[in-house]
Order: sequence, then C-alpha cells, then structure tokens
Amino acid sequence: MTVATLGPEGTFSHEIAERLFGTDLILLPTIRSVFDRVEQGDVEGIVPIENSEAGGVGATLDGFIHHTVSIIGEAYMAINHHIAATKPLSSLSVLYVHPQTHEQCSEFIDRLGIEVIHTSSNAASAQEAARHPNGGAVTSSMAAAISNLPIIARNVQNSPYNVTRFVYIASRPRPIPDPEKCSILIDPPGDRVGLLHDLLASFADRKINLSRIESRPSRRGMGSYIFYLDFEPRGDWQDALARIREMALVRELGCYRKMEVP
Repeated sequence: MTVATLGPEGTFSHEIAERLFGTDLILLPTIRSVFDRVEQGDVEGIVPIENSEAGGVGATLDGFIHHTVSIIGEAYMAINHHIAATKPLSSLSVLYVHPQTHEQCSEFIDRLGIEVIHTSSNAASAQEAARHPNGGAVTSSMAAAISNLPIIARNVQNSPYNVTRFVYIASRPRPIPDPEKCSILIDPPGDRVGLLHDLLASFADRKINLSRIESRPSRRGMGSYIFYLDFEPRGDWQDALARIREMALVRELGCYRKMEVP
C-alpha cells in the first residue's frame, strides 16, 4: 500500500514514513491534503499529531474532525533540529523556520535576535535558506543534506527529550489484536455545568486510564468545543463509551498498537 505524508523531501514526516514503509510514498504539501487523499481510499497516511515540546498538531486534530478516517497505528520519533546555512551563524540576517519548529527551538532562536520567517515545513525552510546567501534554516539533517546545506549548529531544540508522535491513518478501521490505545472524538450538543466532569467520570468510575485529552473549536461559536481523547482499552471501556453517548456524539477513531521505528 502506498503511504501519503507531508512533504517535500526532508520533512520529519517524510523521514519516519521512509523508515517505516520504504520508498513507496506520496509527498503532499499539507496535512489536510494527506487526509483528503487517505479519505479517498487508495492510499494510507502518516501524520504528526503531537510533540513533547509544542503540544498538539492542530491541522491533524482538525483532520480527524472533518474527514472520515481511522487510526491504525502510532509511532514515535526523537526530533533533533539543526541550523543549516552556507555562512557562519554570526553572518545570518534571517532564519527560515516552520511554526512548530519555532516553538520547539524558541530559546535558541530568541537568543539569535534575527528576523524569523515561517515556512510550510522543515524541508521548505532548508530550500529557502539555500536560495538566500544570508539566510539560515532550522531544519532536519535529512532536509539540510537534500538542499546541500552544511549544518552549522546542532541540536538547537529546547529539550533533549524532544519527541513527536505520529499516527498511521486509513480510510477504514482495521481490527488490531490486543490494542494498546484507542482514540475518540466527543462532540457535546451544548454546554452545561459539570459536563466535562461527567464525560471524564465515565472513564474514571471504571478505572480506565486516559492518556490524553485536547479540545478543538467546533466552529459553531465561542465556547463550543470538540474533545479528542486517547485511552487504554481495558476493563469496561465499551460501557464508558455507551455512557458518554448518552451525553454527546462519539466517533471512534480506532484502537491500535505502537509501531517500532527502524
């Protein structure tokens, strides 16, 4: 099966997709375009969903809200960001950086005190830096190599434990034996006192561990949210979902296991 992911060549999405699936890949310009293509059913996809430094990836969470796709696996990759340029660090006048990369490397970037221009991907950052003599990129080693840019400062991320979680998506659910995690969307019809408490109590009362919860705007007005949840499928978890369905719309995104990255 061909796998779609965020391009161009040299993005972290491209790197993990190649490590997991080889070279039968389609590189697309946006995360939304990956969801669009996967929903058509002729490819599967891998997209970033959260980073240990910068948090959730909004485009991916919105992709699950607006597309009918399922999660069939997850993978984790350590993220190392580097400064790549043809000139020394002291000679740079502009830095090309993807917004999420900027968050993950904010301390180093702020100390440089030079102009920052945001790009669509880490690979695009390297491409822009290669076009501008006084420009540098915060990018991956793979993207720097593709753009023939020397790395002049290594590991500029805020945290040495910088990790991104990716999810493997398909147009249809796939039965996974002994899944380690499940993901759902909860869309409450309105707001009331204690609503979020009652939703979460459905899991707590059954001693089911929630590993993540994040809200996204429903686009129905201020204060209206859709909740993304990850939980461990243990015990009476189906009963917990049945209880939540009495209070809100629930869409099961899938139950899955962690994929080992070579």
